[in-house]
Amino acid sequence: MAAKVDPDKCTGCGSCVDTCPVSAISMDGDKAKVNADECVDCGACIDACPVEAIELT
Repeated sequence: MAAKVDPDKCTGCGSCVDTCPVSAISMDGDKAKVNADECVDCGACIDACPVEAIELT
């Protein structure tokens, strides 16, 4: 399972990028993008997202 960002909900605030302990999230334009190969499924980004745009899939 890896975190997945819903681009329709993502506001591009970058909170998840700053929170990810393994730097698996980056900004792709104005939306966050998760590198599934680097994600360790910790869920830190889910808690950091103020608009609930991230879930583990």
